[in-house]
Amino acid sequence: MTPKIEFVGSAPDRVRADLLAVPVFSTAKGIQLGPGADVVDGALGGSLLAFATETGFEARRADVLAVPTGGLLGAKAAVLVGMGDPETIDTDALRRAGAALARRASKVEKVATTLLDAVPESLDRAEAAQALAEGIVLGAYQFLTYKSDAKPSRLARVQVLGRVGAKVRDGLARGVRIAEAVTWARDLVNEPAEAKSPETVVKLARALARANGLTVRVWSGEQLARERLGGVIGVGVGSDRPPRFLRLAYEPRGARKTLALVGKGVVFDSGGLSIKTAGGMETMKTDMSGAAAVIAAMSALRDLGVKTRVLGYVPLVENMPSGIAMRPGDVLRMRNGKTVEVLNTDAEGRLILADALSLASEDKPDAIVDIATLTGAVTIALGDKIAGLMGTDASWNAQVGAAADRVGERTWPLPLPDDYRKLLDSEVADLRNIGTGGGGGTLTAGLFLREFVNGAPWVHLDVAGTARAAADDGYNSRGGTGYGVRTFIELARTFDPVKA
Repeated sequence: MTPKIEFVGSAPDRVRADLLAVPVFSTAKGIQLGPGADVVDGALGGSLLAFATETGFEARRADVLAVPTGGLLGAKAAVLVGMGDPETIDTDALRRAGAALARRASKVEKVATTLLDAVPESLDRAEAAQALAEGIVLGAYQFLTYKSDAKPSRLARVQVLGRVGAKVRDGLARGVRIAEAVTWARDLVNEPAEAKSPETVVKLARALARANGLTVRVWSGEQLARERLGGVIGVGVGSDRPPRFLRLAYEPRGARKTLALVGKGVVFDSGGLSIKTAGGMETMKTDMSGAAAVIAAMSALRDLGVKTRVLGYVPLVENMPSGIAMRPGDVLRMRNGKTVEVLNTDAEGRLILADALSLASEDKPDAIVDIATLTGAVTIALGDKIAGLMGTDASWNAQVGAAADRVGERTWPLPLPDDYRKLLDSEVADLRNIGTGGGGGTLTAGLFLREFVNGAPWVHLDVAGTARAAADDGYNSRGGTGYGVRTFIELARTFDPVKA
């Protein structure tokens, strides 16, 4: 359930709610009360700082502390929400504070908060409102479909107190809508592979597209062969659940620029005949996280008034071993005519992305971004909180990275070394799908994808680490994170084609 978020003009000491959440800062001199905390302090007879200190509360970002108020406030109880250093508060601090509030308030129905008034004058208040709303909705997220003893959050209404204006109200609504798109992606990623065949994902995407002004094309069966999608066919042939290729289009009237989004959609990855270990397969239902991010992001574009034309390319396959599965040593011919010797069937994501990137290039967009849970190697380099970013144009790389930074989805630039290209040389085909030698797996995967991009500036996001969270962390919940949805929306909203 998405909590309803609204502005209310009531003062903190008069608002009627189950819980009043107020910001508290951490400074070199100790804890500093934020807007509205004086009301809680008054209810405690001026002993709030002493109480917080005694409990060990340090007011770091997203720290929370429940405070008894003795029935002396309009709110039945209060909670302090740590904001960290007041000099370093940014939108991500608001996002994390909102998530911490939502988690702490899961057992009540109505919350009031002065968190937005913690925003410094240097920070755009509308952007802060958007971030706070995102954090509340994402922090409240739960995936309980298969829980027999589910205890859903009761949080239904959040009242934001403070100065109100039209832009701030719009920012709040924008944050809710963006977070709803993220939760759609999370739901799809968290579903068991059994429940999301390529055909099922297409059906879900069609319904979402119809409701949000997108046009859809789907290729299956013989259509895939006619479209020369050798990578999609090769990876998907081993499964009893046949592959699909989904193309989405958002085309607002008067659009003068086009952005292409490409998402890897392997609904389950066994590794094929180059089979994974049992442990390696445990989380492979998440291997379609890139596809979910593209579909979900595009579903929000109309509601957010995005002016850019956005095209989405989503290859959907299941990578399974069988008597007809792709074999090591097989050669595939891709959409753009290049041939690939498949030496490891577990390096399958790049094969379906090759077809998708070729199709995207043919549509001549102004720029392309692909997103994929592509290589375990990226987690060795960057862990599970930072995505790898590489591409063909420094300006486009920077624009994508800046958009990701603004929404709190961290990236780190990685190179595409030309001298590593020879590691992909094949004896029998134009290239092989894995590099020779040890190390650099993320880079050679990026170099492989580059072979199928023609014309437009291109960025590749390797999200093998960031697409899934091993535990609740900030506004991410354990399981699928929906990483990339917010970056893509921000990128579409602010898209500025790179000048040649």
